[in-house]
Amino acid sequence: MSSRREFLKNSALLGAVSVVPLSAAIGKAPNRSVSSIGADSDTYTVNMKSAMNMQPIPPRQITIPDTGGFKVLKGDFHMHTLFSDGHVMPADRVTEAVQNGLDVIAITDHIEYRPYFSHEGKWRLIDGVGNDFNIAYNLAKPDADRENILLIHATEMTKFQMAPGHFNIFFAEDVNPIAAAVDDWRKMLQVAADQGGFLLWNHPGWEAPTSGGIEKGAPLRFTAEHEEVYKQGLMHGIEVFNSTEYYPVVSDWCNERNLAIFANSDIHAGEFNYYGVQNPLRPITLVLAKERTVESIREAMFARRTIGWAAGMLWGRDPWLPELFKASVDIKNITPGTLELTNKSSLPITVSIGGVAFHLAKDSSQQMYRAEGVKALTVTNWMIGTNKPLEIPFS
Repeated sequence: MSSRREFLKNSALLGAVSVVPLSAAIGKAPNRSVSSIGADSDTYTVNMKSAMNMQPIPPRQITIPDTGGFKVLKGDFHMHTLFSDGHVMPADRVTEAVQNGLDVIAITDHIEYRPYFSHEGKWRLIDGVGNDFNIAYNLAKPDADRENILLIHATEMTKFQMAPGHFNIFFAEDVNPIAAAVDDWRKMLQVAADQGGFLLWNHPGWEAPTSGGIEKGAPLRFTAEHEEVYKQGLMHGIEVFNSTEYYPVVSDWCNERNLAIFANSDIHAGEFNYYGVQNPLRPITLVLAKERTVESIREAMFARRTIGWAAGMLWGRDPWLPELFKASVDIKNITPGTLELTNKSSLPITVSIGGVAFHLAKDSSQQMYRAEGVKALTVTNWMIGTNKPLEIPFS
């Protein structure tokens, strides 16, 4: 009887000359001719991509007309990676942005909480790298440039009590000096503002009392600390929608205090594992910018030209929400008392006239009857105040 080594050697030699052609088994022609390599030898590679039904998914197309002389850019300004407590690398956020039809993103990894890749994290990085709070931005920037995604240099100040809770900082020049002031949240915000940063109060209604949120079941309120921050010019916007949560009262706060409105994902998991593939209901912040540049986005944010969009709803302020509707919907008088409305955008629009509501699908028209005395139509899923739908007066 032969030894085990001899048996394996003989088996390998036998296998090298007696393999059944895989192309014959699946009924697929080889990717180069057999004659070019020998008719009795299947030593070539067979491409199985089509047999595995690996169909590419084209990026989501979002159509929104220019509004009030501005381009409407689509963004997500609250995202995490493995460089804080997210589950993906910075390059993955860029890929997801492309697939979702976004123009701009901000990776806002936490300063105070970095359990994975950091100097002290589970996978410790070397000195100088693990202590660099700009690392996610620096890693993502080449991918963003290649994919034509605008990338905002950003971070998240993460305090574990309310107030102040969590603040996103956009357009940072260098996050490290902000992180160096970690023991004093007021100083952190001031250092960020001194760099020209835009400061966003995150998820004001998040029920997580040990992580920087409010007590469970507590009403949302503008605390004394937030009033102090606001009066010092260290608050420029608030999230009306975060992840899957909606905070209606934020619409009034933004109107009363001249603050920008945001709807952000605050995503930690991969996009597919959280929202699914190109979910049209995921949060997006619309920015009305002069140009498709980071500097134009910065100017638009400080001018409060932002609109939140999530879960089939929009939130905005006057005059930009009405301007967006006028740019997106054509209204024609067909006959006395009959209107035809056409949605030229990808935005979800439900209108009501005299109590009768219609959904306006993209690139489709809907005729509606206007009773005598009705002076405006109501856009029932576009909010311009706390649970206050947008009204468009008839000319």
